[in-house]
Amino acid sequence: MPTNYARVYDHVQDQIMSGALRAGDKLPSTTELASELGVGRSSVKTAMLLLRERGIVEGHQGKGVYVVPPWSPSRDN
Repeated sequence: MPTNYARVYDHVQDQIMSGALRAGDKLPSTTELASELGVGRSSVKTAMLLLRERGIVEGHQGKGVYVVPPWSPSRDN
């Protein structure tokens, strides 16, 4: 069974891959994702950190986290 942060990471990546989230889209807030997935906020924050490190999303202070355009699955390697 995956860790909670891995579940969040996979959820966001799946949303991007399916087209539910597209380049430039804002992700739900940390609180919203935590509630939706039944995990703690720290798990969401860890997942966001990993997604940022891999260039999949970027955060803007006070504005939120957005999918980086153009996103490609090859960036996750």
